[in-house]
Amino acid sequence: MQRQYYSLDQVADLLGLHVRTVRGYVRDGRLKATQVGRRYRVTRDDLEAFTGAPAAPRPPDRAHAEASVIVQIDGATPQAAMRLANTVVASANSRTGGTPRLRVESVYDEERAVLKVVVLGGLAEAAELLKIVDVLVDDPGGQ
Repeated sequence: MQRQYYSLDQVADLLGLHVRTVRGYVRDGRLKATQVGRRYRVTRDDLEAFTGAPAAPRPPDRAHAEASVIVQIDGATPQAAMRLANTVVASANSRTGGTPRLRVESVYDEERAVLKVVVLGGLAEAAELLKIVDVLVDDPGGQ
């Protein structure tokens, strides 16, 4: 019989508690958990022993989607390419409020006068950043 394991986030969701509360229970030894790498896992049996009731099925993992976008801008001067790349990177970093949610890289081919901007991250964040790129590219003073 295969054992069912829960993450501490899943235990918190099932019990309607904050994950910090669940971590405290594990630290205090009130909730038995096994450390796997840097994360803790709780077996279904241990969760049932802790609550005194049958555990609900493990909640499904949340769906996750990310964007990988390459924007090619033709006819960019070196100065315009540097200005656009710096503005896009600064905008991506300033919108996060802590942990970066987007990764932005740029490559300029001076011989072909082509700037490529690579955006990786969440769909909504990438869409917002692409709007900024669109405005910057359409700006006649930008190139």
